[in-house]
Amino acid sequence: MNVDPVASNPDTESPANASTRIGDTGSEEGNDAKNAPVSQPKRLTQRQIVTEILLRAGTAALLLPFFISVMHRYLLDPTRIALLFFAIAEAVTLVFVLCSRVPTERDWHPVSVVTSFCATYYFLAFNLAPGVHLVSEKFAAGLQIVGFLLTIVAKLSLRRSFGLLPAHRGLVTDGAYRYVRHPIYTGYFIRDLGFLLPTFGLQNLLIILLHWVLQVIRIVREERLLSKDDAYRSYKKRVRYRVVWGLF
Repeated sequence: MNVDPVASNPDTESPANASTRIGDTGSEEGNDAKNAPVSQPKRLTQRQIVTEILLRAGTAALLLPFFISVMHRYLLDPTRIALLFFAIAEAVTLVFVLCSRVPTERDWHPVSVVTSFCATYYFLAFNLAPGVHLVSEKFAAGLQIVGFLLTIVAKLSLRRSFGLLPAHRGLVTDGAYRYVRHPIYTGYFIRDLGFLLPTFGLQNLLIILLHWVLQVIRIVREERLLSKDDAYRSYKKRVRYRVVWGLF
């Protein structure tokens, strides 16, 4: 006669017994879960609310004049499509900022604040007059579109965890963040090239170079804040590169 080893072994549960035990344990855990206190999300303080309103309103107030100026120049010269795409991309960034989640922690260190401000609003110092065309407007517009799409994909991966100051809004490791740790900045660098190449000049070149330096500082500050989280330190080990895969 064939003997069922599971049923005959006293140290091994039969499927029926196992099912019963799991059911009992699950019931007890279910009761504990029901009786456990439910943690409520923390309400924002009045200071936090005022800070969020000022930050978002300030962003809109600074971007609006730039956008109007760009549209005026584009209407005067409709061939400057690269400039138009740059302004549209900045307007989309504004939408993400206005809809971003309130962070659990921000880095208010003066270096972070100044760096983030200058790296965000650097375009206000651009010379928008036509410069030296190192490439055609169509090629530059293509770069703008590539950079724009990359930033959009990255920001959609973040959902509402996007902002200007270094802050902890929750860890995101999927989407574009599977390949580099800061794909939004990758898109920004491509967009900068798309703006600079058809409007090349000393002023714009210096601003772009300064912007890249500020963005690197910004990345370092962000990672210093996020690295307080064990999950982010583990993520850094899995995704080695920050902005450019295989390089940095």
